Amino acid sequence: MAFCCGRRAAFSIKSHQILDKTIGLLIYFPPPVCYNTVQFSQKGERPLATLLLIVIFIAFIGLGLPDSLFGAAWPAIYTEMALPVSWANFVTMLVSGGTIVSSLLSARLIHRFGTPAVTAVSTAMTAAALFGFSASGSMVWLCLFAVPLGLGAGAIDTGLNNYVALHYKATHMNFLHCFYGIGVSVSPFLMSLALSNGSWRSGYCTVFWIQLGVAVLMLVSLPLWKRVGHAAAEGETEKSRPVPFKTLLKDAKVRMACLVFVGSCALECTCGAWGSTFLVRAKGLEADAAALTITFYYVGMAVGRFLSGVLATKLTASQLVRIGQGITFFAILLVLLPLPAAVSGVGLFMIGLGNGPVFPNMLHLTPRIFGKELSQSVMGVQMSASYVGILLAPALFGLLAQNITAALFPYYLAIWYALMLTGRLFLQKKQKA
Repeated sequence: MAFCCGRRAAFSIKSHQILDKTIGLLIYFPPPVCYNTVQFSQKGERPLATLLLIVIFIAFIGLGLPDSLFGAAWPAIYTEMALPVSWANFVTMLVSGGTIVSSLLSARLIHRFGTPAVTAVSTAMTAAALFGFSASGSMVWLCLFAVPLGLGAGAIDTGLNNYVALHYKATHMNFLHCFYGIGVSVSPFLMSLALSNGSWRSGYCTVFWIQLGVAVLMLVSLPLWKRVGHAAAEGETEKSRPVPFKTLLKDAKVRMACLVFVGSCALECTCGAWGSTFLVRAKGLEADAAALTITFYYVGMAVGRFLSGVLATKLTASQLVRIGQGITFFAILLVLLPLPAAVSGVGLFMIGLGNGPVFPNMLHLTPRIFGKELSQSVMGVQMSASYVGILLAPALFGLLAQNITAALFPYYLAIWYALMLTGRLFLQKKQKA
């Protein structure tokens, strides 16, 4: 795809090279010489494209901030409001439901308004929802504000993932999801500080102000998207076309890709939600040691995505997916075998290490498998499938652990792994056909 802007370069060659290297250090990787097949008609566009990438990274920090905040705050919330512990499911299901809906609608919204505008509005929506949470005095209000929180998150997630998949390298897609991990990691820490001072509401207020700052940045950066010219609102609508959900599901490749996303996200969230319980009930660890072990699981996921970003300069996204699934297979085997708890902990770390890169690299493959015209619509379906796995898999295992035994944990992981592997193998077969 030719890259056209019609704007003269703003930098001399020497100053452009210096700025390139400086901004490149900020994202821990050399600035891209080209983004996929995009060629720069003006040399000054390269640092602008890198600057836009940093803005997108910050947006993904904002995307991650609310995702782990509610879980950290819930013990204080249900105590203050005298609610049953299980009522947290109502809020999380509404958030996930909103995310699924907005993911499916994202192709039409972006086709009409463009990725920059949808991202800015959606980020502002999540900021408003966080403020609403901080002011909520009852379960009804929490549920009401959960809806815009989910709707905003789904639009940001789908739109930016597709944008990076179209215009940047697999390296940047993997780093993008590392920045999401920063957001997910920071918000529980901020909530813990707020709780130590006696108020979960101040924790939500703090994250609200951060998210509002991200929303303002998205608004201020709107001209930057047009100056970069990858696919501003006008150009994007010409290159993509929304396709009905039912039509997409008739394509076997779409169904197989969805299997990969459902399986990968089911593995990720089940390990995060129930890994600690498995270690306590089936392996005899103390609760604090089990919690520390799960922390290493998340470290494994972050390390896997970072290493995947580095290796993406040498390996294709498809190869990284295969390697990740291979590591995940042996990791689940370690958890499955009747070995000491420490070995199971290593297995959980390796599940994070192997499964972590699957999601971003599969997203990056979307335009190559389905074409740029369909990528936004397919991306929406894939993200919806991901959130179905996120919503259902931990809940289903919770029923198994409660009514049978938590020792079924590794077998349950093996089932989702088999679905993920089946999807990838059949998708590979369909591509070759």
